Amino acid sequence: MIQILNYDKIRCDKITRDEIFAQAEEQTNVADVVSEIIKTVREEGDSALFAYCEKFDKAVLDSLEVPQSEIDAAFAQMDETFIKVLSEAKENITQFHSRQVRSSFIINETDGVVTGQKIIPIEKVGLYVPGGTAAYPSSVLMNAIPAKIAGVKEIVMVTPPTGGSVNPAILAAAKIAGVDRVFKIGGAQAVAALAYGTESVPKVDKIVGPGNAYVAEAKRQVFGRVAIDMIAGPSEILVVADEKSNPKYVAADLLSQAEHDKNASAVLICTSQELAVAVQQEIEMQLSSLPREEIARASIESNGKIIVTSSIADAISVANEIAPEHLELCMDNPFDYLDKIKNAGSIFMGRFCPEALGDYFAGPNHTLPTSGTARFSSPLSVDDFVKKSQYTYYTDEAFSKIADKVAYFAEKEGLSAHARSATVRKSKR
Repeated sequence: MIQILNYDKIRCDKITRDEIFAQAEEQTNVADVVSEIIKTVREEGDSALFAYCEKFDKAVLDSLEVPQSEIDAAFAQMDETFIKVLSEAKENITQFHSRQVRSSFIINETDGVVTGQKIIPIEKVGLYVPGGTAAYPSSVLMNAIPAKIAGVKEIVMVTPPTGGSVNPAILAAAKIAGVDRVFKIGGAQAVAALAYGTESVPKVDKIVGPGNAYVAEAKRQVFGRVAIDMIAGPSEILVVADEKSNPKYVAADLLSQAEHDKNASAVLICTSQELAVAVQQEIEMQLSSLPREEIARASIESNGKIIVTSSIADAISVANEIAPEHLELCMDNPFDYLDKIKNAGSIFMGRFCPEALGDYFAGPNHTLPTSGTARFSSPLSVDDFVKKSQYTYYTDEAFSKIADKVAYFAEKEGLSAHARSATVRKSKR
């Protein structure tokens, strides 16, 4: 059963992310295992990938890449309603992310001086889509669509095979989102293949998408060779609710994240002891009917918390300290508190905005900072798929006017060659 804590009776310094959201990382040290997998893929290429597919996914493959005919067949077998929902979700995601597109700029306010910045799409991006206990076509849309809007030329998707094939719903989503190539590989070996390239898998410039502890560690180890979006931890939800909130809604929202995996974290901060008890009871009732009850119950019992505060202001303060991945403001006037939220990945406003709406349909991205990194990180966006170059132009006359200042600054840093590169141009006059 989820535990209830009274904010006024526990030390304020206990209200930290480490205390409230248990650090739900696998205890096994996977770094050495991942390092060996990456090394093997670098040295052996495709043969290593075939071997790892057989070892970890129990799949004996003839080829690593999913042919277009298989993608088309998967799309054709999807029911009409699913394709319609995917298409509507794509429209919403596209509409939201199109507003994020940045423009290049140029400054030419001084005679003979031009400076500017140009926005350049990343050439090739790798998209990791998890497999295992669930399929995530939503992750395909959320990662691929911003990349397409940014102008990425090639999106290469990797996902673990089940029984030697990729889940048809994932392939249908890949077709709708405009993924260019799909490979039947998962785990650390897939990350290694994207980072270094093999005979079949192209080397990419950036890897995005969530995964298990092995995938996260592989992304950490290849960072620098390629860019990554973030090191994603287990899923989190924090609900701030007032005394008028419906306990059925709140319990359902908490369980929506608890069912992800046993390490997920679900926390309620509310202003009513009566609501806390009602939610506690409702969670138990709803758990019994969940197909993934074992997973959700383990999450709730290990990482679940209900904190009762005397005011919404205190609840917001705790939420900012925790910096959750998903934050729900279950109240009638959520916009009154929006400016007070400083640390959260994605904020869901009001009583009729469950976190699941953001997972699938609303438009804002569902790839979010976890483990308290919302203090300094942002949701996945179009910005993640572009880079910036800056440029400077000075005419001879314009440079001669400031050459001494450049040289002076350089000499202050003890870099005489820097200074000379400025004065040499002036002296020729």
